[in-house]
Amino acid sequence: MDKAMNPTSGPGIAARRKKLAPGPLAAFKAFSDSAFADGALPVKTKQQIAMAVAHVSQCPYCIRGHTAAALKSGATGQVIMEAIWGAAEMRGGAVMRSRRSHSTRWPRIRYEYEYESELELEPG
Repeated sequence: MDKAMNPTSGPGIAARRKKLAPGPLAAFKAFSDSAFADGALPVKTKQQIAMAVAHVSQCPYCIRGHTAAALKSGATGQVIMEAIWGAAEMRGGAVMRSRRSHSTRWPRIRYEYEYESELELEPG
């Protein structure tokens, strides 16, 4: 039996969510509508930001929804790809920066690990 890790969301799931917790759903929708309304940043820019963040958080529903909203608001394929590459750099850059900071501490961490391991192995 094929069970998708991220099943397709549809009207049935939405209806169940609304039935089980209507208050939080309504509050979140109002929050979302407000957050993505035109303001100091236009809707197009907000949706491009949301689409890039969705790629970093790796939420397939968010990626699909915010990519569609970005396209609908006028983003081009080129803009979308550049935003995705920016998101990828942020995710990959964090890994590289973390690696550098941890690699400078590696000798000390290794010493502590080996020393603590020896202490634990000694008969008490």
